[in-house]
Amino acid sequence: MLARLADELPAGNYLYEPKWDGFRAIVFRGGDDVYLQSRDLRPLDRYFPELHAALLERLPRNCVVDGEIVIATDRGLDFDALQLRLHPAASRVEKLAKATPSSFVAFDVLAVGRRNLMTAPQAERRAALEKLLSEVNPPVYLTPVTRDRAVALDWLTRFEGAGLDGVVAKLDSGTYLPGKRAMIKIKHSRTADCVVAGFRWHKSGKDAVGSLLLGLYDDHGVLQHVGVTSAFTMAMRRQLVKELAPLRKNAMDHHPWREWAGAAAESSRMPGAQSRWSAGKDLSWEPLRIERVCEVKYDHMQGNRFRHAAQFLRWRPDKRPQNCRYDQLDVTTPYELERIFSSGSSGS
Repeated sequence: MLARLADELPAGNYLYEPKWDGFRAIVFRGGDDVYLQSRDLRPLDRYFPELHAALLERLPRNCVVDGEIVIATDRGLDFDALQLRLHPAASRVEKLAKATPSSFVAFDVLAVGRRNLMTAPQAERRAALEKLLSEVNPPVYLTPVTRDRAVALDWLTRFEGAGLDGVVAKLDSGTYLPGKRAMIKIKHSRTADCVVAGFRWHKSGKDAVGSLLLGLYDDHGVLQHVGVTSAFTMAMRRQLVKELAPLRKNAMDHHPWREWAGAAAESSRMPGAQSRWSAGKDLSWEPLRIERVCEVKYDHMQGNRFRHAAQFLRWRPDKRPQNCRYDQLDVTTPYELERIFSSGSSGS
């Protein structure tokens, strides 16, 4: 079951939960084995051997549980460490499993014993989940839940410091609907002024811009690549080709990312852009002279870059590129993950 994005936390008969930033997974615990399945139906067991063993030991037999695989550190949730687990070498995975062990946070139950709970109301499934996991131990956790909208709004602010990226609202009478966006997610939303340092062509060809490459200056005056913005209409994509054309002239001559581009901008790659997760996508990019600034909306940071693609809001001709710095971004107060993990059915 999926979630749709909303701007405000809904009021009414809802169960509110923290939105965990990890790998969504459904756990099938049989009589003698366990199977972890990703949202796109792929097996995950080989990438998380320590979690496979823990789920086999700690989950009651004959149940199907929905949740999130996360890696918790002293600094909060670490999505980068989670991505590193998707490695083809078993020896590498085993090493990472010891260095950065994963956890599983359960937030729904689909079946217990011979009973299919997918048609049961959310409130009933939550009660069944709490009963099922009443004696569960780390690294398996039960996500906190509240019916109090004020508490959920507080979570939206407090829990961000632990690396969580919002709150999910579930109608207490709702059934489990696979493939449907039946939940509501409310994510953190902020704006930032960013340098537009380049772009990528749209998949349709060189008559449309696919995405704009964004940058921010660090404390040493170095322009860092922080992400992209790509949600444009086709009309806007074609307009951007004309609008950005003057900025392409001699763009590579003094470009701060010149060393990353190599000799030919046409075939260059941003550092770290091409990986085993990019599935062979064409990530070549075109440089632009460092003259344009745009305002974007983003949810939160992952290290020194945007966790997800930012949303284009407007051009900022009144802003100088050199003034687009990291220090304009909000700094969230750290929050201990253990306080969330240990809160059980109430995170207040």
